[in-house]
Amino acid sequence: MWLQKQIVLRARSRGFHLITDELLGHLSELAGIGIGLAHFFIQHTSASLVINENADPGVRRDLAAYFDESVPQGAAYFTHIQEGDDDMPAHVKCCLLGSSLTIPIAHGRLLLGTWQGIYLGEHRDRGGARTIVATLQGNDGHS
Repeated sequence: MWLQKQIVLRARSRGFHLITDELLGHLSELAGIGIGLAHFFIQHTSASLVINENADPGVRRDLAAYFDESVPQGAAYFTHIQEGDDDMPAHVKCCLLGSSLTIPIAHGRLLLGTWQGIYLGEHRDRGGARTIVATLQGNDGHS
């Protein structure tokens, strides 16, 4: 079985946002997969997808603080500034963190660890709605 969907996430402020439940809310077909893979790809160059701690919101705040300090807005060495001070740093953060995730599926659920969740890394001050392409591949739950 193969399934592909585009999922449009609502606009969020800059930072790291837990989106696991939002993605799963669009993927009821996941329940029918016995063994497989889920692939998530963000169709943007100024936002990213990562897996990390899903319990303590302090982790998301600390990640945002780290990346904002490591890749600062308004750095003199950036020449791509036509779209604002936050644009080029957003592209760099996307390069560092990545634009896709592949997660195993078993018995109709993502095999994330106990404390793992999927984050949207929004790297623009006002990035707007973000589109994720979700691709599920696997056999049915009866195999």
